[in-house]
Amino acid sequence: MLRNIVIILISVSLAQLAGAQQSSQPQVKVNVLNVCSPSPADQQEIASALARIPKQPLFSPDFEVDRGRSTLEERPDFLKAGESAQFSSDSGTAEWVRIRREFAVQAAFSTVQYSFSHDPKNMVETLIFHVRDPKDLMQVAIEDNASAVTSPTTMLSTSTPASRIKLERFGKSSVVLARCPGTEGNPPPDQSAYEPLFQSATAIVSNYRDLLAAKSTVPAELARVKSLEATKAKPAAKPPAKKTAPEKSASESK
Repeated sequence: MLRNIVIILISVSLAQLAGAQQSSQPQVKVNVLNVCSPSPADQQEIASALARIPKQPLFSPDFEVDRGRSTLEERPDFLKAGESAQFSSDSGTAEWVRIRREFAVQAAFSTVQYSFSHDPKNMVETLIFHVRDPKDLMQVAIEDNASAVTSPTTMLSTSTPASRIKLERFGKSSVVLARCPGTEGNPPPDQSAYEPLFQSATAIVSNYRDLLAAKSTVPAELARVKSLEATKAKPAAKPPAKKTAPEKSASESK
């Protein structure tokens, strides 16, 4: 009888211990972003963030212009585009240019960063605004893309429609609106209700493309990348061989 009581007590203790271990494990929450049709609250937040971006900003004297080439498998973070951009699947390279300007102290945003990348299949523009004093909103990112069948100069001279808008928030999930294509033979979803947001984002990119002189800077910097490649590919010229005078025979030296 005593043995049975001990076994029952041990079983109850093990069950309580297992329950305590399960309750002590942290709960993992998975947030699924509906980028094709955000909620009305998310739409309002996107509209409010876009409205905060200054149309005629005052820049500080500081600026930065970078250029380079990266393998498609190891792109820098600022070149990682959204799902709407289709990068080349082979192990090619992407040539890119990045422009950064700082806003004046009184502006709500601290910096704006524009990047342009060009690979064998796609061209992508990304414009990122960093909030100066992030409490809820941290940054606003706008992206557009075009097929590489056209040249970068042609793309920069036209108003390419924005394809993705992303709000990074402090301690919260991101808010994203993206143009969604059709899948598995189905037509694309109706996104006509979000067209005003896309149009506002497109106008912002077009405005800052001019403010940052991207139309002239990007083609010039991409040409420098190509010229650097040509310099490395060209083999170094060998110095001409020195001609040595033939030695005189003993009879000629007399």
